[in-house]
Amino acid sequence: MSPLRRDTYQRLGGAVLHNAGRLARRVLCLALLAPVSHTVCAFTVTIAPAAPKTVYLQVGVGGFTGNYNAGGTPGNNATVNKESVAVAAAAVGNGTAQAMTTDSTVGASSYDGFAFCNVPAQLYIGGFYRTTTAGGGSVNVTATVPAALVDAGGDTLSFARISWTTGGNGPTGSTATQPFPAGTFTAGAVQTVGAIAQNQWAESCWTFSYGNTTIPAAGTYTGRVLYTLTAP
Repeated sequence: MSPLRRDTYQRLGGAVLHNAGRLARRVLCLALLAPVSHTVCAFTVTIAPAAPKTVYLQVGVGGFTGNYNAGGTPGNNATVNKESVAVAAAAVGNGTAQAMTTDSTVGASSYDGFAFCNVPAQLYIGGFYRTTTAGGGSVNVTATVPAALVDAGGDTLSFARISWTTGGNGPTGSTATQPFPAGTFTAGAVQTVGAIAQNQWAESCWTFSYGNTTIPAAGTYTGRVLYTLTAP
């Protein structure tokens, strides 16, 4: 378990889980919000090896029935959550980053139900990589990022204008290496946005923002990022 384990919040031990694997998808929409604060806690926990070999990734709304530590069952979920912001006309291009919010209602950990993320300001991301034997490997979570967000008139905004910080609820002052660290989208690329160690559950909370440094044509700009967890 990481130094930021939530023992003080009565976290329970891991349990055997059955099958699942999923891709998590999100829509990013540029269409206003005041900046929001975030905490800096991470959460990782070692889980017991078990058959079958399993990977699970959840970004926003997931497909877990119950919680992992209580023998919950993961599954697929076709929901595509949105991250959005509306920039007031007087503020467009003023250089002040604009906080984005999610339409996901999920702030609780699928590991044990702990209220880890604060929605709608933060987006939950978590999952696990379980193998049948012990080992020291890991798997990466990648984001397939389009070159640009596009409006109905064909105007574009680079995905590189979207960035995120990372954190989660936990003991005051706690810090640790995040499994899904802060970053900025790389436009038109497949980029690594996190990693999960072998036989580990890992989760973070992302807070997105729009780098408001240009004056684009008025419109609603949308684009979709695909998150993927792949195990060898």
